[in-house]
Amino acid sequence: QCVDEGIGHSPNIPLFQIRSATEASRQLLARPPASWDGRAVRPSLFAFAGGEPAFLALAAAHHARCLADPKLNHPFSHPGQHPQHVERLAAYWAEVLGGPPRFSAKCGDHSAVLLMHAHNGDMGDLGRRFVDCFVAAADDAGLPADPAFRGALRAYMEWAVAEVLAYSPVDAVVPAGRPMPHWAWDGLQSPATGGATDS
Repeated sequence: QCVDEGIGHSPNIPLFQIRSATEASRQLLARPPASWDGRAVRPSLFAFAGGEPAFLALAAAHHARCLADPKLNHPFSHPGQHPQHVERLAAYWAEVLGGPPRFSAKCGDHSAVLLMHAHNGDMGDLGRRFVDCFVAAADDAGLPADPAFRGALRAYMEWAVAEVLAYSPVDAVVPAGRPMPHWAWDGLQSPATGGATDS
C-alpha cells in the first residue's frame, strides 16, 4: 500500500494535534550541536520545516484550502481521489524538499506524478490558485515564518506548478523514468552534483 508507514495517520486526528507534533519536532531539529556553524551548514528544507509532522500538517491544510476554493474544489473532491491523498502528498513534498524517499519507494517516480496530472487541457488560473493555497497553508500549518524558508517553498511550488502545466495539453508526452526532483534553499538541485541548476 502506498505510504503505509512513517508519515501516514488517521484522517480523524485534529490538525491542532498535528501542529503540536510539528512544533515539538521543529524545536528538536532547531537545537544544533555545540560545534554547529550556521554560516557553513543549513538543515534541509524538510528538517527546517519540522520533519514529517510538518509536511503532514502542510498537506492537510493545503487540501482543506483547495476544497474551500470555488474553482479548485472540483478536482480535489472528485470520488476517484486516492483515500490516502493527503499522506501521499505529504510524503511527496517531504521527499522533494530533503526528506526520506518514502514516496518514490512506495508510490512511483516523478513521471508517475506528472502523468497523473497531465492531459487536462486549459487549466485557466488553477495553477495560481494552487500556489496561493500552498502559501496560505504554510501559515495554517504553523511552518516557520523565516523569509528565506518561505521564499524557497514558494519558489519550489511555482516551479512545480509550471512543470505540471507544461504537460496539460491533451497531446503532451510525459517522458518515462523521470527521477524525483530535489529542491533546496538555492533551488532545484542537479541529480549529478547535488548543486543548484539553471532551471
